[in-house]
Amino acid sequence: MYYIDPHIHMVSRTTDDYETLAKMGCVAMSEPAFWAGYDRGSVEGFRDYFEQLTAFEPKRASDYGIQHFTWLCINAKEAENVELSREVIAMIPEFLDRPGVLGIGEIGLNKNTRNESIVFLEHLDLAMKTGEQILIHTPHLEDKFQGTRMILDMLTNDSRIDRSRVLVDHVEEHTVELVLNEGFWAGMTLYPVSKCTPARAVDMIEMYGAERLLVNSAGDWGPSKPTAVPDFILEMRRRGHTEQAIRRVVYDNPIKFFSQSRGFVFDPPEVRS
Repeated sequence: MYYIDPHIHMVSRTTDDYETLAKMGCVAMSEPAFWAGYDRGSVEGFRDYFEQLTAFEPKRASDYGIQHFTWLCINAKEAENVELSREVIAMIPEFLDRPGVLGIGEIGLNKNTRNESIVFLEHLDLAMKTGEQILIHTPHLEDKFQGTRMILDMLTNDSRIDRSRVLVDHVEEHTVELVLNEGFWAGMTLYPVSKCTPARAVDMIEMYGAERLLVNSAGDWGPSKPTAVPDFILEMRRRGHTEQAIRRVVYDNPIKFFSQSRGFVFDPPEVRS
């Protein structure tokens, strides 16, 4: 089955991972901007990173028949530095019209601090002024519920935001309903040791339906599995879900969400020559 991974950090993966993903049916992916494993010290460091996301990674992916899309921001882990964050936000428009750029993300909160909220709101303002879609990171573990509630409050207080163009990622059982009830898209991240397992993700699909739900691997620097979406597909099959129902979650839903971005020019594998 063909699938799309809506959130995977390929800068932290080897080229062998691209080959494996292609063999398992991955035909497209989107890569949000995120932490580099250390706090970058200048706007030029982010400019180089955005060059990597928009020029180098798409080429690396295309060598294996995978389309690579990306999002741009300064992530929540580095948002405590408001001065640097503002320099990066001011620089982002240089890259927004590049092929494959889907919007602003992954913005959000890390420790739910005042500075993180300031930078989050300034990213939202940029997205509204430039007409971009938004991809949002929700905090980890004990900070998740409070952080998700704070994020939703900031989003719903801005009347300019089209909720159908916002993806709130890393939802779990105690936050997914909050996100869906407000009209946003929700992403379930499949990690081996935290966030969500394939079985828990299928539970949520069975509880809430497939409308506005996505699954992704994140595949980053820490313990993660870039082939987690095929694990989800297998779990769906094990429970007796139809191929059509599975395809909706792992292929049709990402296309439906991403198609709202001018940067999503998708070449379906069914029609590739």
